[in-house]
Amino acid sequence: MTDGTVVALMWEARAVRGRGAELLEWARSQQLAREPLRRESFRAGQDRVLVITWWRAADAGEAAGAGLPELPEPAADLITRPVHRWRFESLGVD
Repeated sequence: MTDGTVVALMWEARAVRGRGAELLEWARSQQLAREPLRRESFRAGQDRVLVITWWRAADAGEAAGAGLPELPEPAADLITRPVHRWRFESLGVD
């Protein structure tokens, strides 16, 4: 790992039909244990919400996404399935 490793954590959930705005509001209100380099929220059809956070990795574990703060699972009655999560290492801007 190099000192410049940046990790993107992606969090995606699908709300119960018609509750996408509520899920988006819930996701935006969640505080993380520390501030990421960047945090961005998205919405999509079928009441889906996506949140991407970018982190500077402090060690190899964090470079793999371990130990970085993540959004929790919303209440079960707000979503149609478990949250999907992905971790990516940035390879730079093209």
